[in-house]
Amino acid sequence: MKISVFLSYPKPHIKKQEEFINRLELYLKQRGFLPRTLGVTDYNMDAPLSAIRSLMLESNGLITIALRRTFVSNAVMRKYTDIDGITEIEVSNRWLTSPYCQIEPAMAFQLGLPILIIREKGVVDDGLLEKGVMGVYMPEVDLEDSLDNYFNSVEWYDIIGKWEGYVRSVVSAKGNPPKLW
Repeated sequence: MKISVFLSYPKPHIKKQEEFINRLELYLKQRGFLPRTLGVTDYNMDAPLSAIRSLMLESNGLITIALRRTFVSNAVMRKYTDIDGITEIEVSNRWLTSPYCQIEPAMAFQLGLPILIIREKGVVDDGLLEKGVMGVYMPEVDLEDSLDNYFNSVEWYDIIGKWEGYVRSVVSAKGNPPKLW
């Protein structure tokens, strides 16, 4: 039986993004996982957060791919600040991703699921997308580079191997009765 995992990503709008998702799905399937994505493999009439929670409860781990979605050519964070020690920050030529790339890992964290977040190069590293916030290493993928280079890298094998181990532990633990001592 395949191991159900939640695969979260914004709808790709660039061919390389779509190729990356397809390659990741193929890898997961070859390793005995069943990647499930709301609106792609699973559909639900409930409100989005309820639907996400339902699917997540059936899953044993989460992978979120924070793909580029909205380009910010020039913006100012904390505009008109008037508190000492806080300054405006200029942001230019950066990408934002879907807010669900923050929401879904936070929901998985609350359920205690193993989480792997992969951020596309250029996406602003804010909130859960900041390195270290989730307590695990967060790889960054440059989709301008060869996908073969990424999926054959030591970094990829080390990170995905560790995540897979955690997911398989969840599957094993779910089968055990609770201990009262």
